[in-house]
Amino acid sequence: MRRPAHVRSRARSWALQVLYGWDMAGGGRDLHGYADEALARRRVSRRYRPYLDRLLDLVASHASEIDATVQEHMPNWRLERLSAVDRAILRIATAELLYQEDVPGKVAIHEAIRLAERYGGKESHRFVNGVLDAVYQDTLVAP
Repeated sequence: MRRPAHVRSRARSWALQVLYGWDMAGGGRDLHGYADEALARRRVSRRYRPYLDRLLDLVASHASEIDATVQEHMPNWRLERLSAVDRAILRIATAELLYQEDVPGKVAIHEAIRLAERYGGKESHRFVNGVLDAVYQDTLVAP
């Protein structure tokens, strides 16, 4: 049996793939509808689906708050100018930092850095770390 942490890591990878595809398709359509179609063509283990679905629910339900939070913590950048991979990673991790209480902030950041190292550009992991650390520090002082 796989450890729960491994299951969540794989679910994050799938969420990244879905969000990347959705974003590249223009992001205008329903995320859940896009995810159902995209995942129907892929072999995603049932054990990954609950957390994958939870992440997609969080991103879809809180999209404007997540994007505003990310934008607030990267004042010299515009969200739409980031690569689709970096944008998706930041959305997933910010959703976890803000709305997923059973995921420690440092775990969410570490997992995002791993995704950035694997799928992002040469400096993506450093950029993602910087933005998410700023988001995390704000969550520590928020009431």
